[in-house]
Amino acid sequence: MSNDVMERQEIREIIENWAIWRDSANWDRFRSLWHDDGVMAATMFQGSVDEFIDRARQSHERGVTAQHILGGTTVDIAGNRAVAQTRATIGQRAPVHDVICDVVCTVRFYDLFEKRGGRWGMVRRQGIYEKDRLDPVDTSQTVKLDPEILARFPDGYRHLAYLQTGAGFTVKTDMPGLNGPEVEALFASGEAWLAGE
Repeated sequence: MSNDVMERQEIREIIENWAIWRDSANWDRFRSLWHDDGVMAATMFQGSVDEFIDRARQSHERGVTAQHILGGTTVDIAGNRAVAQTRATIGQRAPVHDVICDVVCTVRFYDLFEKRGGRWGMVRRQGIYEKDRLDPVDTSQTVKLDPEILARFPDGYRHLAYLQTGAGFTVKTDMPGLNGPEVEALFASGEAWLAGE
């Protein structure tokens, strides 16, 4: 197996472990995937990996859980740096106006990696939010969403944001989507990362 294939496989394994260990609250193993200066950017959290773990642990203990189902991954490597993009689905269940609902959001994780001391680790994870939907778990029930709250958020994650807002979280209103200046800036930062900046 070529060195390039092995490097890509190591990065893919980190991405796969991220989903399993985060969703199963295996925080020590989850932390091992990151470098010390790692940063996580998601709808309801932007900050250091250690702060993210603390917040996720607290949410998990309150019964707020999410599932991450992964699709394909592409990896670009330049020396000791890499950018990976992974297709994923985020699923979350919570009451919305007293009706238990599931929200499903299609994302691409945009990850910056660096090899330090012979080990690849995550430096930054940013979601690109493409589309979502919200459905009552019991299909005989209906839920009426407040159009003003829904309109606060971009198309790509407005239902996820609606559910998270109702659960008491503060949700960022300008996350990258399929198009626009936010995703263009994210891609530019990835190119700069690979160039050594």
